[in-house]
Amino acid sequence: MTPDVDTDDPLAWARDNTPVLESLQAEYGESEPLDGYTVAFASHLEAKTGVAIETLHEAGAEVLFAPSEPQSTHQDVVEALDARDGITAFAWEGMTDEEFEEVQHDLLDRGPDFILDDGCELIAKVHTDHPEVAADVIGGGEQTTAGITRLEAMEADDVLEFPVYGVNDTPMKHFFDNVHGTGESSLTNIAITSNTIISGKDVVVCGYGYCGRGIANKARGMGAKTIVTEVDPRKALQAHMDGHRVMDMDEAAGAGDLFVSATGNRDVIRTEHFERMADGVMLANAGHFDVEIVVPALEELAVEVTTPKEGITRYHMPDGRRLNLLAEGRLVNLTGPYSQGHPAEVMDTTFAMMFVAAYDMLVDGPDLAPGLYNIPDRLDREVAHRKLDTLGLSTEELLESQREYADDWEHRDSSF
Repeated sequence: MTPDVDTDDPLAWARDNTPVLESLQAEYGESEPLDGYTVAFASHLEAKTGVAIETLHEAGAEVLFAPSEPQSTHQDVVEALDARDGITAFAWEGMTDEEFEEVQHDLLDRGPDFILDDGCELIAKVHTDHPEVAADVIGGGEQTTAGITRLEAMEADDVLEFPVYGVNDTPMKHFFDNVHGTGESSLTNIAITSNTIISGKDVVVCGYGYCGRGIANKARGMGAKTIVTEVDPRKALQAHMDGHRVMDMDEAAGAGDLFVSATGNRDVIRTEHFERMADGVMLANAGHFDVEIVVPALEELAVEVTTPKEGITRYHMPDGRRLNLLAEGRLVNLTGPYSQGHPAEVMDTTFAMMFVAAYDMLVDGPDLAPGLYNIPDRLDREVAHRKLDTLGLSTEELLESQREYADDWEHRDSSF
């Protein structure tokens, strides 16, 4: 009987939908420009991440990988990658939080040359607990908003030992991954996990950065009545101008049917908010680890905790109200029972940006002092052109007269 290649390979479907990564494999698979380098990779270990790791390996790198969240690991992907020479797994499905911490340290003991990170987990740990390893790291890349926040704090404290590209802040990442990836995958997994409709609900979105903006706008497009809470007055005004109701969390707590936190910070939905919520509300985190919704406070308030459906924990309040927490307060689009993370098409560009971050520092070798840097615009544009090529789309070319007009501040031949 002929083997079913697609069935036997957990990365097959993801490869079909990550054409930019496939183009990088085709371009660099023979020359192997990353040969001789060891790259550490921390992310949610599912199929799209597997293709990203595979791409680094095809370009010649030895790859060491670990999870960035202990509950989002897919065992079939881990096993398929770990079976290859030159790729080593520090992960397994169902690991505890303690094991999650331990394997990251085990990975760092191997002394990687470059770190591609999620949440600044490996980069923070290598500085705090493995300074001798950090001293030899050539550089790094960070793909999340929360990770950039930690890196900014590290840079402010002048503790960074090597240069790091802020992949999260480049347009080819946050315009697509944060807005469309987080927006669609979070709402999809909330609907599937709960088997309830978004349309008609009062949906409270905490935070109006790129992720919150994507969630709120897509929820509104699905027929939800959207409310946004924000700490930044400019983003709050932006949400208002985009058509959302804006209020503080104390007021929103009593108005929502579904709450989605997407701030990248902690203690966003807490005791005083739980006390104001209506019976039957749903709570989901689409921001950062399991700290945005204060789950210990829910446990303290509850007189009983039940599981009405897989992926939903119900907290029974003393007054009879029931508050329903999805995915244990962890990332709803990655750790729920049916979760598969962001759509492959948007992770294609995010992981392509991670690849070019490593390629630029390791191969092109820019002379960068330790610190946090924006990815050069030319690299971002190159990935955009690759993506357009895979979609069969083209862009306009500037005329010479247009280039001259843009470069000439005097505009002598025009009144304008």
